[in-house]
Amino acid sequence: MLSRLGALLQEAVGAREPSIDLLQAFVEHWKGITHYYIESTDESTPAKKTDIPWRLKQMLDILVYEEQQQAAAGEAGPCLEYLLQHKILETLCTLGKAEYPPGMRQQVFQFFSKVLAQVQHPLLHYLSVHRPVQKLLRLGGTASGSVTEKEEVQFTTVLCSKIQQDPELLAYILEGKKIVGRKKACGEPTALPKDTTSHGDKDCSHDGAPARPQLDGESCGAQALNSHMPAETEELDGGTTESNLITSLLGLCQSKKSRVALKAQENLLLLVSMASPAAATYLVQSSACCPAIVRHLCQLYRSMPVFLDPADIATLEGISWRLPSAPSDEASFPGKEALAAFLGWFDYCDHLITEAHTVVADALAKAVAENFFVETLQPQLLHVSEQSILTSTALLTAMLRQLRSPALLREAVAFLLGTDRQPEAPGDNPHTLYAHLIGHCDHLSDEISITTLRLFEELLQKPHEGIIHSLVLRNLEGRPYVAWGSPEPESYEDTLDLEEDPYFTDSFLDSGFQTPAKPRLAPATSYDGKTAVTEIVNSFLCLVPEEAKTSAFLEETGYDTYVHDAYGLFQECSSRVASWGWPLTPTPLDPHEPERPFFEGHFLRVLFDRMSRILDQVGSPVSPLLHTS
Repeated sequence: MLSRLGALLQEAVGAREPSIDLLQAFVEHWKGITHYYIESTDESTPAKKTDIPWRLKQMLDILVYEEQQQAAAGEAGPCLEYLLQHKILETLCTLGKAEYPPGMRQQVFQFFSKVLAQVQHPLLHYLSVHRPVQKLLRLGGTASGSVTEKEEVQFTTVLCSKIQQDPELLAYILEGKKIVGRKKACGEPTALPKDTTSHGDKDCSHDGAPARPQLDGESCGAQALNSHMPAETEELDGGTTESNLITSLLGLCQSKKSRVALKAQENLLLLVSMASPAAATYLVQSSACCPAIVRHLCQLYRSMPVFLDPADIATLEGISWRLPSAPSDEASFPGKEALAAFLGWFDYCDHLITEAHTVVADALAKAVAENFFVETLQPQLLHVSEQSILTSTALLTAMLRQLRSPALLREAVAFLLGTDRQPEAPGDNPHTLYAHLIGHCDHLSDEISITTLRLFEELLQKPHEGIIHSLVLRNLEGRPYVAWGSPEPESYEDTLDLEEDPYFTDSFLDSGFQTPAKPRLAPATSYDGKTAVTEIVNSFLCLVPEEAKTSAFLEETGYDTYVHDAYGLFQECSSRVASWGWPLTPTPLDPHEPERPFFEGHFLRVLFDRMSRILDQVGSPVSPLLHTS
């Protein structure tokens, strides 16, 4: 009985309490902000010490609460209608540009981010929201090291999240004023059709402009605001760069604050990896995304010292875009930070191409090839200066080492080796850069030769069929290496006299060259193929000093270890080339094809020439042993 009475009393009291008018409260808070500019005379007071942040927070809470109380989902409430009609966001954006009071720009960025993130109603389709968003994007990222970088990256994060939810917004956000002008010229509404129904109040036009008289106090407040606004308020809309979100993200990617730069890079990655073909096509054809990314890569390359030691470049292996700085400062050298920044951004470009939509990946890979490889790097590789050749070749090797994306690898192979797939001839003129690199493999400078050979070694490790074909296979496919008319012996073992092996003469062994212990061989009476192979392998192993052997099984250096290592390497190569569709048997010889001289190709020729001189080379692992005999 008492509980029932209490409930009735509470209900009666609640009925007498006046309900809160959300619209009135919202308008009062906005008036409070405008009155600050009427009453305030101290322009040095920071914004955070005024009541502006509190009033903006109250306005945001009212918008969110109003939307939660809406009976029909998707309809704009009176407070949201007021925000759109009276262009509150545009006014705030202009105040942020004026930076009055000091720190107002940060407050504006935060308010925009929270409104777009917390209000579920689609806002970016409305001109009264779209225009200030464009202005705010132009306002941010204008200077490196801006105090609003943290707020700017939060703002771009919200925009990228909204675009990911609705890829159609990408063109609308990037195109800026152009799309609005075209729609007005064609008589189209500036809000997308699916949203105009929820914003079709009689007091609100489609473009979000007010269509009713101003409330009391709005006129004087507007005049006070105009007195603090910059004179060039419309200049923001007349800019030539329409891809504001892209340029803002790229500017934030260059921030000195690692967390800001990393978040901006993740946001840009989110944009290019969208699955919508239309959005990807627009990003490539109607924005400066790819050229801007490559332009920054070229700038970082030019910012490095002209001459870098290849050994120093090799110490910075494993630079990642998520951790672009060098691992430690123990091995510091001039230009280390610039080199780490360049390799980190190149790794980011490679990651972008890997994760991006196919349309964006191909376009970005081509932009890297044309604007960086050809225009920036190739002149350094073809330079006559020895130091320039060393630095550029070592840098290219470091880039290949961390290159993973198939599209960029394809462009790198075409850049280095060309696209010709016909067999080579001794007197032909191959791809210009390819010919120079082959020549550098046997350069008068041993340092250039070694650096270039390392480049080819890294290139041969890449899983691309075109590399093996261009360097080796295109000269072997016709099988002209087979000698016509000279039959092979019936048994190779029958023609091999191991006792007369020139490597095992008495004078050679007496010189101090000690061979490792060989496994026990089968008796001569049971001579078979395996015994012959064992002798051949051991003859080869005797030429390799112990310190030069690279087997993981250091305790074993004989036949079994060699076969084990060779078999493991063979399996690794087989798995790598399995998808290339190579035939399992050699191409049969055509008896009607005329015999032509065999040419192994420029690459193999230079390797064979160097091998033929290996005993005479200074620093050869074998020559010191021979000279002591």
